[in-house]
Amino acid sequence: MTFDLLAHRYEPARDRPAAPVKMWTRGVPVDERAMGQLLNTALMPFIHKWLAVMPDVHLGKGATIGSVIPTVGAIIPAAVGVDIGCGMMAVRTSLTADDLPDSLAGIRSALEAAVPHGRTVGRKKRDVGAWGDDLPPAVTEAWAGLDAGYRALIARHPALVKANAIVHLGTLGTGNHFLEVCLDEAGRVWVMLHSGSRGIGNMIGTRFIDLAKEDMRRYHLDLPDADLAYLPEGTAHFDDYVMALEWAQHFALTNRRVMMDHAVAALRKVVTRPFDAALEAVNCHHNYVAREWHYGREVWVTRKGAVRATEGLLGIIPGSMGAKSFIVRGRGNPESFCSCSHGAGRVVSRTEAHRRFTLDDHLRDTAGVECRKDAGVLDETPKAYKDIDAVMAAQADLVEVVHTLRQVVCVKG
Repeated sequence: MTFDLLAHRYEPARDRPAAPVKMWTRGVPVDERAMGQLLNTALMPFIHKWLAVMPDVHLGKGATIGSVIPTVGAIIPAAVGVDIGCGMMAVRTSLTADDLPDSLAGIRSALEAAVPHGRTVGRKKRDVGAWGDDLPPAVTEAWAGLDAGYRALIARHPALVKANAIVHLGTLGTGNHFLEVCLDEAGRVWVMLHSGSRGIGNMIGTRFIDLAKEDMRRYHLDLPDADLAYLPEGTAHFDDYVMALEWAQHFALTNRRVMMDHAVAALRKVVTRPFDAALEAVNCHHNYVAREWHYGREVWVTRKGAVRATEGLLGIIPGSMGAKSFIVRGRGNPESFCSCSHGAGRVVSRTEAHRRFTLDDHLRDTAGVECRKDAGVLDETPKAYKDIDAVMAAQADLVEVVHTLRQVVCVKG
């Protein structure tokens, strides 16, 4: 196997043993602070077998991003995080590179107009990252499948009604969320995007992280990190959280579908040649919880920045703004709990990226990509991420590459 056993190399100074930590990280850097987080998580008494660590692993809140956490009888809300159901969607069209205009600026403008993105700070006027009062028909139609679950959720947690639920459906967000046009190894055109459950997912995640911490204080439980506060199965908070998770994950899948429909429609306005879309399509979470069967029992699997990679299942592993991305097929490796990485993974923080890299670095590393070229996006510049080729090499026993994509248009929030 290609993994290392972190717990065999680092002995935690604790009074109880840590679960093993199997790492698919050969040839890629791993921050020492992330290693500390992994060991803290491995100390939790309900870990099933071991933690599986993907090559894009980096520091997170409580638990590292790029880790697979199987648990029995409990879930750690901060390990799931606040972008519940965040993930990727990609569709292949019948277009080829020759069908695209010489200048791709028009495509980028059309995509930016079709999909709300970014955020208006201060909210003195309508948030550019949300819909206004006049919702598109596709949004209201999609919301019909979410409304009943939303009403059940706010009946139990009324504060969630303040979240931007329906006006965020079909919107991109900020940070590392993106919408791209890509070309594969045969020059075929793909549309790919990355987003999750938006404001409502953030509010759900924050709500249950706080509830878990309150429960830990009430029961006087000592944790290696306060952000590892958990909800025990069989409690009211646990049941509510699972209901909220499932709804938010459904929202995230629907959000990506609505955005994709709008993005393809925008592409049709610029590329006048008729074309088919969704010849191949993938829509997958990489920040979520699922109930699965592993090593003889049913467990809760938290994939915090990881993609399910059961045998034959298609997934998406994106690179940075100027790097390759991959459509992959899972190999069903049980050692990783049938998982793979969710991307390249950050090598420096957002603050450090702005300090370390220049606009000239960004212009050079995104040459040939129609995208933002301003200093405000330096936190997403390619050098802020690990080498995607090294990441893919480290997990060759987890997935096989089906398509290699290169970005030609990228919309960032």
